[in-house]
Amino acid sequence: MNPKLSIGSWAFAFGPYEQQPWSFSRILAYAKESGYDGVEVNGFLPHPVPDVYDTIAKRKELLNEIRSHGLAVSAYAPDFRKAPPAVADKEAYVELLKRYIDFTVDLGTDILRVDTVTSPAPVNEQTYANRFDRLMDTWHASAELAAEAGLRIVWEFEPGFWLNKPSEVVRAVKEVNHPAFQVLFDTSHAYMSGVVGARQAGVQERLHGGIVAYAKQLEGHIGHFHLIDSDGTLHDEETSTHAEFGAGKIDFPSFLRETESIIRPLDWWCVDFCFNAEVEAWGKQAVRFIRNAIKEAVRS
Repeated sequence: MNPKLSIGSWAFAFGPYEQQPWSFSRILAYAKESGYDGVEVNGFLPHPVPDVYDTIAKRKELLNEIRSHGLAVSAYAPDFRKAPPAVADKEAYVELLKRYIDFTVDLGTDILRVDTVTSPAPVNEQTYANRFDRLMDTWHASAELAAEAGLRIVWEFEPGFWLNKPSEVVRAVKEVNHPAFQVLFDTSHAYMSGVVGARQAGVQERLHGGIVAYAKQLEGHIGHFHLIDSDGTLHDEETSTHAEFGAGKIDFPSFLRETESIIRPLDWWCVDFCFNAEVEAWGKQAVRFIRNAIKEAVRS
């Protein structure tokens, strides 16, 4: 295993950084200095969005800046809040998606990240069924468009959004049933979803075998990988706390060893310190931690 490592730029714009977000240029310099191979681009202002980089010339200038640091883009994570795919008209979602597909291509990456946007609050059976059918229809159409552009869409499941039980995640990705639609497996979200059962409506699902079992249930459907530790808690009672590597409950060498065949084909692994005030310090430590975890996993 010798993946390229990136860091998510959203960590320097959300939560503790919201009032004074880092510029994208500053993040690029930080990523290079810290030993990363690339960045994963947060599609929320003040970081790159299509409305600001609205010409080919501007996009080429942005890509040249990224490359001037010896970096590349691992994925693009745009904003779909205007058209939550389980409740909005498919046409509204698709129109947003088309713009984001063009921008993703211009950033030189082939991965576009999505989520369900909708709250995980419980709904009645009929509403659930209607939402699920709409979501599957919208995401299948989205995968068709992504495939035409040479991209793949990766869905990041997490406690803070609808469809956060392991069985729901497995069912959804199989029902979309398209090679250009896969799952983004985030170790912290997988722990909170598959081990803790956080924010799940109704009966909780907790997997015997933890996040290793979760990854194996999704084998053949994992298209991107986020690494971060979990201390078993939620951030602001909404989504997974993104903890310091080595300070949480995830045994990374063991996880990497047990899932090597699943994650080895993935070119990029992204470090995700979303909502973490210590990202500047801990992000620098993460590269060495992950490389050492890989060495330990391979030795075992």
